[in-house]
Formats: sequence, structure tokens, C-alpha cells
Amino acid sequence: MKGSTYLVKLAELGIKPSYSRPGVSNDNAYAESLFLTRKYRPHYPGAFATIEAAHARVPRFARWYNHSHKHRNLNFVSPAQRHAGEEKNIFAQRTVAYETARARNPTRWSRTIRDWSLPKEAWLNRPAEESALRQAA
Repeated sequence: MKGSTYLVKLAELGIKPSYSRPGVSNDNAYAESLFLTRKYRPHYPGAFATIEAAHARVPRFARWYNHSHKHRNLNFVSPAQRHAGEEKNIFAQRTVAYETARARNPTRWSRTIRDWSLPKEAWLNRPAEESALRQAA
């Protein structure tokens, strides 16, 4: 038996290495989501030519992600707006806009106006026993 490194063995078997693991619950979902957002942004460079190029580009992306990008799971407010507590005013303005639109054209609205509130807590990979305790309470 000959020893070989993992990557050499993968190459011998014709397997392309990948560090993504779909369906694995203990991956960092927040980091994975960030990487996906980054990858599908316009002008994504792929591999950076130099470390300096990465150092120049990443802070711009971080500013955009935190201040301009509207997050679906935050009901389309930016993290900066959420941290500043601005989401309540934004959601109130949206509710007024929805109510005004529904008053103008009630037949267009088949259900209630969207709930713009956010959950009080967010959990990732909550241990089963903690979930059971919370549900029993």
C-alpha cells in the first residue's frame, strides 16, 4: 500500500475537489450564504490576481453587503438599517404604501397585507433538547 495525499488521490480518481457540502447541517450557513452572495455579484473576479487586489476589493464588498444590499431574511432591509433600529420605520412606511394601494384597487388584493415584522430571535442548528425545552415552555 502506497501513501498519498488526499488531493493526489482525488486527481488519480478523476474527482474535482470541492469544499462545499450541500445538505450538511453543521456548515456555517451564514458564511456559506455570504460566499454565495459574493460569487453571484456583478463583477465577481473569481480568483484575485494578488493579495493586494483582494485587500482592495473586499472592503468595498463588505460596505455594499452591510449598507446597500437588502437581505431577504431581514424583510429587505440592510444589516446596517437593522442594527440602527430603522426597520420599524421602514416597515411602517411599507404598510402605509400597501394600504394605500389596496384602497385604490381592492380587487387586486386577495389576502391581508404582508407582515413586515422580524422574528425576535434567530437560531441556527439549535440543539434538539433546547428546542424541546422551548416548545414545552
